[in-house]
Amino acid sequence: MSFDRKSHWEDVYTNKTPAEVSWYQLEPVVSLELIASTGISRAGKIIDVGGGASVIVDKLLDQGFQDLTVLDISSKALDYAKKRLGNRANAVKWVEADITEFESSEKYDLWHDRAVFHFLTDAEDRKKYAQNMNKTLNPGGHVIIAAFSIDGPLKCSGLDVERYNPEKMKNELGASFEFVKSVAEEHMTPGGK
Repeated sequence: MSFDRKSHWEDVYTNKTPAEVSWYQLEPVVSLELIASTGISRAGKIIDVGGGASVIVDKLLDQGFQDLTVLDISSKALDYAKKRLGNRANAVKWVEADITEFESSEKYDLWHDRAVFHFLTDAEDRKKYAQNMNKTLNPGGHVIIAAFSIDGPLKCSGLDVERYNPEKMKNELGASFEFVKSVAEEHMTPGGK
């Protein structure tokens, strides 16, 4: 039987609150700094891939961004964010999808992923991810992807992860992207690890 990504993530958000998952950040400082460094306008189209229950959408709304899409494979994760935002959730486009199967007529100026790419341990899935990113990103758009470093953990949420350095990431994404910079962040889990 093959691994069911959707069931895994629905189970995670059934059994834990967003603040209990190891990747939770109350203040997504590095992501917000990187987004700001792109110079994207408040009217720019941003997609947060795997953003589900993350508070980054709240912070971007607070900053006046007007065209936000949050994509996650887990409906439960998306529901956490919608409930937290209340009426402000109506200002966001919510997409429940596996990024390897994502199809959209929308074009984005910024692609942000702090939670997905490192879980794609199958080369074919990474290829589909990169193809979908290429199809939906406007020319001159920006990509921000967070992933475990080469010396980072081998697993997260009970799943194997793929680890990266800048060269390996550039190879995965292909020559159509210009590498700008890499930032190291030591993440402290809610459990203190």
